[in-house]
Amino acid sequence: MEQSGMSGPQLKPMSSQAAQLPGGRWGWFVGLGVLLALLGFGALTYVFAATLASVLFVGSIMIVGGIAQLIQAWKVTGWKGFTWWTLSGVLYLVAGGLVVYDPLMGAAILTLLLGASLIAVGVLRLWIWVQNRSQQGWQWLALSAVVSLAAGLLIAINWPADSLWILGLVLAIDLLFQGWMLILLGLNLRSMQRQ
Repeated sequence: MEQSGMSGPQLKPMSSQAAQLPGGRWGWFVGLGVLLALLGFGALTYVFAATLASVLFVGSIMIVGGIAQLIQAWKVTGWKGFTWWTLSGVLYLVAGGLVVYDPLMGAAILTLLLGASLIAVGVLRLWIWVQNRSQQGWQWLALSAVVSLAAGLLIAINWPADSLWILGLVLAIDLLFQGWMLILLGLNLRSMQRQ
């Protein structure tokens, strides 16, 4: 990156960055994209297993985070916030342990949180759109708000029954989109290098 006066860092266009890549690097993008797309198809095929895997992963991260917070708390025992650090670490550790111990309950809770978050984001986007609807291009924000709100309401209406598959479906869709994006990016880099 180059610095230019007070305007901050200037990013190079993608075409100039692609020209600097050695010839074989575009293949890594395509290879990773194919791998992620295959994982996405696998997650679509086994959405329940993908849900459980994602819940166990989140629970494990919470356990590690709780342990790290407890270690941090006990290293600063003389600080005023020691009790809060400890409480936070214990809560993370207990919550992560419960999720790992009962992943179905964890899936239900995470699905409910996902639905509530989508509803809140949808309402917030609608409010922002109402405040700015006279400006050009803001109809996309309204569409995004309606989609988020509808998805959140669908999750909430069908909760907890949809907890067994919704997180796996979201994971599968994300993996598929990431995979296709990387494949297309890699192919685009290849075509730019040939020019």
